[in-house]
Amino acid sequence: MASWVQAAPLLPLLLLFCLSAAGEPLQEEAVLDFPSKTAINNVVQDPRSGRVYLGAVNTIYQLDAALREEARAETGPREDARTCTPPVSACQDTKPSPNVNKLLLVHPANGSLIVCGSRYRGICSLLNLTNVEQQLYYSDSKGERTYVASIEDGVAVVGVMSTYVKDGNAFNVFLVGKGYGSLDSSKLISTRILQDYRDWVVFESIVEASTVQATPFVPKYLHDFRHAFKEEGFVYFLFSRTMGSTDNKNFTFVSRLCEDDPHYYSYTELQLNCGPGNRYNKVQAAYVASPGKELARGMTDADSALCMYPLKAINERLVDLISYISYLFSLSPPLQKDTLNNFKCGADFLPAPLASKPEFALQAEVVITRTSILTAVAVAVENDHTIAFLGNSLGEVGIHAVSVRVVDSVILQISKVPITKVPVQACHLKTDCQSCVSTRDPYCGWCVLEGRCTRRSSCRRAEEKNGWLWSPKQQCVKIVSFHPPNLSCRKTQQVVYRAGPCSGRIVPSILQLSSSFTVTLYNCSLGREDCSLCKNAAPKYSCVWCAKRKSCVYEKLCIDQATEDPQDTECPDPQITDIIPRYGPVKGGISVTIKGSNLGIHKDDIKAVSVVGVPCIHQEDRYAGVFSYMILQDPIASSVHPDKGSKAGGMVITISGSNLDTATREDVSVTVGGVVCFSKAMTAKEAQAFVGDIPYFVNTLQDDKLFLDPPSSQPRALSKRHRRRRDTSSDPLDLLIKFGNGEWVVGSVHYERKNEVSLLIIPAVIVPMLLIILISVYCYRRKSQQAEREYEKVKHQLENLEESVRDRCKKEFTDLMIEMEDHTNDLSEGRIPFLDYKTYTDRVFFLPSKDGANDVMITGKLDIPEARKAIVAQALNQFSNLLNSKTFLINFIKTLEGRPDFNARAKVYFASLLTVALHGKLEYYTDIMRTLLLELMGNYVDSKNPKLMLRRSETVVERMLCNWMSICLYQFLKDSAGEPLYKLFRAIKHQIEKGPVDARVKKAKYTLNDTGLLGDDVEYCVLVSDVLVHGEGPDVTPVKVLNCDTVSQVKEKIIEAVYRNLPYSQRPKVDSVTLEWRPGSTGQILSDLDLTSQKEGRWRRINTLAHYNVRDNATLVLSRVLHTQQNYDQNQDNQEERNSLLDDDKVFHLVRPDELDEMKSKRGSMKDKSMTKAITEIYLTRLLSVKGTLQQFVDDFFRSVLCSGAVVPPAIKYFFDFLDEQALKHDNVDEETIHIWKTNSLPLRFWVNILKNPHFIFDVHVTEVVDASLSVIAQTFMDACTKSEHKLSRDSPSNKLLYAKEISTYKKMVDDYYKGIRQMVSVSDQDMNTHLAEVSRTHTDKLNIQVALYQLYQYASKYYDGIIQSLDEDPAAQSKQLTLRLQQIAAALENKVTDL
Repeated sequence: MASWVQAAPLLPLLLLFCLSAAGEPLQEEAVLDFPSKTAINNVVQDPRSGRVYLGAVNTIYQLDAALREEARAETGPREDARTCTPPVSACQDTKPSPNVNKLLLVHPANGSLIVCGSRYRGICSLLNLTNVEQQLYYSDSKGERTYVASIEDGVAVVGVMSTYVKDGNAFNVFLVGKGYGSLDSSKLISTRILQDYRDWVVFESIVEASTVQATPFVPKYLHDFRHAFKEEGFVYFLFSRTMGSTDNKNFTFVSRLCEDDPHYYSYTELQLNCGPGNRYNKVQAAYVASPGKELARGMTDADSALCMYPLKAINERLVDLISYISYLFSLSPPLQKDTLNNFKCGADFLPAPLASKPEFALQAEVVITRTSILTAVAVAVENDHTIAFLGNSLGEVGIHAVSVRVVDSVILQISKVPITKVPVQACHLKTDCQSCVSTRDPYCGWCVLEGRCTRRSSCRRAEEKNGWLWSPKQQCVKIVSFHPPNLSCRKTQQVVYRAGPCSGRIVPSILQLSSSFTVTLYNCSLGREDCSLCKNAAPKYSCVWCAKRKSCVYEKLCIDQATEDPQDTECPDPQITDIIPRYGPVKGGISVTIKGSNLGIHKDDIKAVSVVGVPCIHQEDRYAGVFSYMILQDPIASSVHPDKGSKAGGMVITISGSNLDTATREDVSVTVGGVVCFSKAMTAKEAQAFVGDIPYFVNTLQDDKLFLDPPSSQPRALSKRHRRRRDTSSDPLDLLIKFGNGEWVVGSVHYERKNEVSLLIIPAVIVPMLLIILISVYCYRRKSQQAEREYEKVKHQLENLEESVRDRCKKEFTDLMIEMEDHTNDLSEGRIPFLDYKTYTDRVFFLPSKDGANDVMITGKLDIPEARKAIVAQALNQFSNLLNSKTFLINFIKTLEGRPDFNARAKVYFASLLTVALHGKLEYYTDIMRTLLLELMGNYVDSKNPKLMLRRSETVVERMLCNWMSICLYQFLKDSAGEPLYKLFRAIKHQIEKGPVDARVKKAKYTLNDTGLLGDDVEYCVLVSDVLVHGEGPDVTPVKVLNCDTVSQVKEKIIEAVYRNLPYSQRPKVDSVTLEWRPGSTGQILSDLDLTSQKEGRWRRINTLAHYNVRDNATLVLSRVLHTQQNYDQNQDNQEERNSLLDDDKVFHLVRPDELDEMKSKRGSMKDKSMTKAITEIYLTRLLSVKGTLQQFVDDFFRSVLCSGAVVPPAIKYFFDFLDEQALKHDNVDEETIHIWKTNSLPLRFWVNILKNPHFIFDVHVTEVVDASLSVIAQTFMDACTKSEHKLSRDSPSNKLLYAKEISTYKKMVDDYYKGIRQMVSVSDQDMNTHLAEVSRTHTDKLNIQVALYQLYQYASKYYDGIIQSLDEDPAAQSKQLTLRLQQIAAALENKVTDL
């Protein structure tokens, strides 16, 4: 087996599949090291302080950056035992055990170090980052939910810090990946919180998802986690896994989930292959880093290799994997890309989790190979190159080490005991270029202009071309020319040099050649974009305008003008690019800016500027390569609107014309008659306002509004000089506005005068109103007080009733629990009377048939002549083979369903026969069922009624599904759900029988069903009878009975108590025993009806113990009826007597039916009504009492059925996934429809059937009164599984009102159950077929296969012609000669002589 390491994302992930790296040990410098007394397991560094933390066996070390010890924390040895559950003080057989460090994480948010070891079930602690000797948190009393790491030395644990958001709050958490240990937590991946929050405690696993439980994988799959990291909102885990218990070959996977995924819906796995044929198949280590632009590649034969996987490629492949999930089921559709984009972190309606398969594996080429087994990898990027530091299992010094971590510019080399700090490079030790490049060190290179060996970051001119020569390229600088050849040591002159492989350049900087030379370099093109600017450069730099290159360059570089002196080159003509503004008045006076190139060097270069022949004035003080000029243009007004207005002004005038955009706003003025225009005619201060003869201050004046404060009292009118007086003082006053010499009346003001008459009317109206109000208030308060008293009275009655019900429930529940204790002990001894598989299937499949227990499939008896049995058996075998033809069977079923006389009962019976006949090939049966379901699903979806599918057994396939569920869940019933169901049945039976039960009308005092409630308050008392069984010894069995019980009821209770350890089918029946009461030396035979029976008019009452006056502690003898001739004759006489009594139809037990009728029909006075018996509704509170008593048993059963956290049968997961995947193919199938499908297929078809019929799975007898209560619970179960809201009212049935409070809780249980199943690991077709094959192998030989085939053929015979026609029309059937085969079988089975 080869293994590997993985390395860096793009971001690449470098994976080490057993690899070792190139390079020589760095031993030229002294290195720092720190010796550990025990093996080092983990190393981390605090990025803020630079401290290094070592997780070693029994010790946590805190080191500074120079690997000097600052502090240590002792973590072991500790007293512990492998099977010990913390706290250790409660454990035995403990011994000192080493504590291996499993996980070490820096939690910088609160300055703590997360430490998890192998002791105490992997409990973690928090240490202080600044002093690990200080423990911040540790608790060993929180239970299994805080067990993080593994106690197994060989199980690796990885982790990564993250955040978790709940209720709008962000919490610091860390995600943990670990393999399986026999005594570990079952979680492969978990999210651990780092603080207490509500019910969560520190280190608790806060995400409950079956996706990542180890239980389904053990011992088949073994996981080995190697690395965990996060990137761009995703968390990744890298691990290898075996593929089966018999196949120990490893395959490597990377799994991904969203950081903010609270359900692990996004969990997806991808297989990673390294090398040809996946030669390197087991990951050893990994490192994630940004890659360089180049990666070294080389390949030789090796046992370990380095492979690189870009994270981008991983994520893209994961998207493809999620999209194309058809490997789950061959009929699954691919998910659309937009769906994946909208739900990147998965969702409850999307498939989850997703496992990889080999065809989806991501293949990578080997980057580096080594013959040794490599165990560690670290990656750095230097000079755009990716550098891998590799370590092997030999603990070699240098790059080869056991475990490597990059810390800034050094390597931490970790062996089992010491940790060593080694520089990753020693460039400064190389003194010349040749020695620098000969090492091929990717960190080193020759700094040309500084003449030393350095890292690229240490060379100031490294970014220039050939300024730094990388060591692996094997190049050095060589001087080929130098000009001038010699210089004065005291004079600074221009130097031009040429060096290979460099080329000469002139740059604006200073080059230090040596301590005695300084060279100034100048760049001509910098800031000289055009010719005029180039010519303006200082002459000493010899910059010229090179016309061909259209740039300013050094004179010697302009080689294209060899025949002409570059200094004499003329510049191009000036070029104007912009003029601001574009318009101006004809008379001028506007400043203008002209932009362009080659517009001169100095202000003197501008000789003249003119516009249409008119010269412009050049403003020389503002020259900067640009200049000014004037453009002539006048504005022209063509019209004015309006052309008339008030002399006072204040109007808005619109002027139209041309060239009105000339110049700026500041340059333009408008006058009318020599008056400059402005925005308003007057202001608030200039205006005056008068109301009458009083002036008022104007507050606000707008274009169309005027605000002022009017006087509180009415002023006098204006004098005649201003306005003519009004005749009356009550007339409106004018509102006058004055401005200058003008005045305007803008409105009028009216003042109302007080009316004295109204003052007299007011008291006359108010006083009677007050009297009426006072009288009303008095009456209201009197009525309110009366209503309050009535309310308090009713409230008190209700409280008493509630208290009574509560006390009764408590008492009844206590009594029930005490009396059920013995029964629970029986259950613990394995005495639940489960039926065997054959009886179970017979009852589920055929007991509801018209023949019931006498059905031929239950009895197994066929009426076939002995002479024909061999021929029939042979023909039935041929018919069995014919049924194994999918073509025939599909035609067979469709032909029958197409016949109108093939009714629903026939379909159910046919499907059950088919289930038994094909039980030996349940995989084939499942395939047929899936094919028919797909067709049925398509029909319902196409008819726009998908929610109706599977609601009723109207097709053969719907009953096939019910039978399939019954087969697959039999073992689950026996292992899990059977016990709470049996306890519920026993509790109901016990609760009913402790009160009166009317044997005639089948009603009881204690029941859950209102229609089965005994509507009379029957007086009774409990008797304890001493029972002797004749012929079975002197042992006395005390039995509780009621004095109102009939003799048959007493017999049933006695048989139940005496033969409690026997299943019902093995107990004596009531009619086979007699009951004798022995009050003294003589005995009396008790019977339901005899000559002593009491008569009430036309009615005869069934005898009870009270009728015989049987007292408490009476002795009763139970005897079996002996079938001798004498006893038979005597019994026959008694039976004839009893039958003659029963012939009279007027027999009752507790309540006479005519009394109920009379009560309902009686009408009349209150006196008459008071004489009637109480109506049944008065006793509805008994329903609450019984419900409260049984509540725990109901809840326990619901939890056992609807708990996805426990073991879920694979058939449920398989079929629910099938429905989910098929729903994705149809646009009109929403989440509610899927919920209905699942409800119709499992709870409705299986659990309700079992709940209402416990005798299908247990060997018990279910009476009518018990069945009535079970029906109420079954109805509640069905209501809980529906999506529709139940709107209850006072008119709703009592059965629905009874569990109205609990129904919401049950609905949530159903929703969580469906969601939990969706999150489980998918069950493949192969795994499901394996399970079905095991069921077939275990149980098929016990079933009546031949009888089922014979009964199936009866349908083939009945619809023979239609089947033949269907086969003749099917080309596939014709090719297989199915028609001929059926004809041959018919000839044999029906004893026909034919030409076949």
